[in-house]
This record gives sequence, C-alpha cells and structure tokens, in this order.
Amino acid sequence: MPELRQFTRAPAGTGVLTATVPREFVHRVAVAEVLLTGWTRTDADRFTITAQWPRTHQLHVSPDGSAYEPLLVAETVRQCGALLAHAAYEVPLGHQFVLRELRVDTCPEHLAVGAAPAEPVIDITVGEVRRRAGRPSALRYDAVVRLGGERIATGGIAVTWTNESVYRRLRGGRTADVGALRLPQPPLTLLPPDTVGRALGADVLLSPVGRPGRWRLRVDTAHPVFFDHPLDHIPGMLLLEAARQAVRAHGGDESRVPVSFHAAFHQYAELDRPVWMEVSAEGGDDVQVVALQGESLVFECRVGAVAG
Repeated sequence: MPELRQFTRAPAGTGVLTATVPREFVHRVAVAEVLLTGWTRTDADRFTITAQWPRTHQLHVSPDGSAYEPLLVAETVRQCGALLAHAAYEVPLGHQFVLRELRVDTCPEHLAVGAAPAEPVIDITVGEVRRRAGRPSALRYDAVVRLGGERIATGGIAVTWTNESVYRRLRGGRTADVGALRLPQPPLTLLPPDTVGRALGADVLLSPVGRPGRWRLRVDTAHPVFFDHPLDHIPGMLLLEAARQAVRAHGGDESRVPVSFHAAFHQYAELDRPVWMEVSAEGGDDVQVVALQGESLVFECRVGAVAG
C-alpha cells in the first residue's frame, strides 16, 4: 500500500497544502476528530507521524482554553496505531480493533494552547508485531511526542484486531444491531461540571451514589466525541476520561490535575449494563481507578496527578 504524504503537491505559485489522513484509517467519522496529517517510515518498524491539534475542542482543550488535555495526547497516540496498522501493516479496513493497554505521560508545562494550532511530531517504535496465519494480528508500540522539538509526552499502546466475522462470534451476537439493545438512560444526577474539570454537563461522566470514591458511569451514546460513530460497547477513551474525572472529584480536591494514565482494558464494557467507577487505591501522586460491571473488572487505570 503506498505511503500517505503529509503535503499534497500544489499548483505552481501556491504554498504547500496540509490535509488530514483518511478518517477511515483512524476509525473516525467526523473529519474534525481526525488529528493526524501524515506519516513516513524511518526504519523497518519505526515511523514518524505528524498531527495537528485544534485550539478549541469540547473535550481536548481545558474549559478556559489555555491548555491541551492529556486525553488529547492519548487519542493522538491511539490514532497512530490505527493508521499504521492499515497503512504500514496492511490490515484491511473493516477489521475490529480492541485496545488492550494504553500508557501516556505528559509534561503539562508544555501543553499550553498557542496562537496557532499545535503541530506535534510523534516518533513511533513498534516493539512487537504478533501474527496469525502469516498476517499481523496485534501491535505493541512506544511513542515519543514532540512539539517544537521539545519532548512533551511519551506513551505506548497494545492493540489487537480481528475480522468482522470472528469479532461477531467473540461478541456472541451483540453486534447484530446496536439499536436493538435496551440502553439505559444516563442517570439524571451528575456531578457539577467544574468539580471534574468540565464546562458542560453533557461531558460529565460520573453520577454520585452516596459513597465516597464511587460513582455510576454516565454513558450517552449520542455524545458527538465519544460516540463519533455507533459502537457495540463503551469505548476506551470514555473510560479514560471517566478515570480522569474520578481523580478530579475524589476527596473534593478539584485542584488535582491528571497528567498521566497507565490503563489496562480487561474486557468489553457493555452498553446495556451499569458500570461503577471506583477509586481503589492511592499513594503519593498516583490514584488507582477501576471500572466494574457486575462482578467483573473491565478496566483499571493508574492516574498520576499534580497540583493545579
């Protein structure tokens, strides 16, 4: 498959043009949610990817517009894996991807929003390519994110994928018609947006249950960012944001600003069953957040936070 180019050749006399990569390659429907602009292979399993970050965004920029959120870094690193799987490792479009692990550590002092959209450069090193029947079936990679030559974040992801027919068997028929699921309405009661670092009630993912350190997850399948397209399960980025909000809300200390996430996704979080978010442990600047569905642990994340 030919490599994508960051810039399109422009007619003589004009400046260079910048475009995003195809939205299908990063599993987004809205072009506005595509962050990546191009890629090049620098070695057999090493790549450099370019991106552009918007100056304003419902989730990825702080409510006062001054800083990029670590969640934006996480989403950028996630999109890198999807892009490379399709463009560099020839995984067919239509395969179903499952996020297994995600790690991101940011330097908040370098995440200020400037006078123009930021254009980070991400260096990717693929450390493991698992194959099944001679074809790639999983990637594990590390990422270094730079802005203006300055290292602003590091990250890593483990992701697997399978074709649609195998995925349907794994899901036990739950993918047949997402619209047929009896989805519960998000709880009406929600934490005040400012206590979780959000401006809009629609972005609050936690509902109080009268117990410190425990909340019910609010899932709205009409949310334009988390559910950019129909899904048959709760997306990993929503769980990461819920962990971020749990840390902000825990103990009433709204000044704690999450700057790192080390997450493991153990099983699918189903849309039609309640999910409970809990702070399970803390020590120093780290807070351990878990998501439970019934008796099952579906997600856990160690969140590093600093004083805002």
